[in-house]
Amino acid sequence: MPETIIVARDVGVELGGVPVLRGVDLTVAAGDVVAVVGANGAGKTTLLRCLAGLQRATGSVGVLGRPPVDEPGFWRDVVMVGDEPAWYPGLTVREHLELMRAVHGPGRLEVAAALELFELTGCADRAPTSMSTGQRQRLSLAMALLRPSRVLLLDEPERGLDAAFRERLARLLAEYAADGGAVVMVTHDLRFAEGARRVDLEAAA
Repeated sequence: MPETIIVARDVGVELGGVPVLRGVDLTVAAGDVVAVVGANGAGKTTLLRCLAGLQRATGSVGVLGRPPVDEPGFWRDVVMVGDEPAWYPGLTVREHLELMRAVHGPGRLEVAAALELFELTGCADRAPTSMSTGQRQRLSLAMALLRPSRVLLLDEPERGLDAAFRERLARLLAEYAADGGAVVMVTHDLRFAEGARRVDLEAAA
């Protein structure tokens, strides 16, 4: 039986006295790709932040057998891709990937392979801030998949990507899960989520 990676029970969040999540349950095992879907305001990103230990909540959340905490030990196993990161001034695309590998150690991909797989070879020597939104999103995803991890938390990973690359990304996430990882992603693209187990959130208010 696959190892249980994430367990969330009766998770609730209020922001400014307004309920954002109420009574959410979620179980994710190794090998799962879970797509969290729902209307705007249903609390999808808030749930992801709860799983990452970035949002206080009622109920209980466990990731890899312990409560999620925003500290280095947790982030050795868990990777989150959400808002666009603050790029390091003066570093090129290639150097961002090399830095990720140097800090976290070897993972699933070599730098050259990541550049090719994420269609970044032609801009490897450019600064991320000089690239398009889609190119920067591919770099964020390449940095996430380059390093070792057991859990991917992705907030609209399809953002800025064309249809062909969305299909490629879906395959990459399926391969990550097949290797024993667990993926939880928030998405508005139901076609992109076709191969995933869907969790539909309804607005709490």
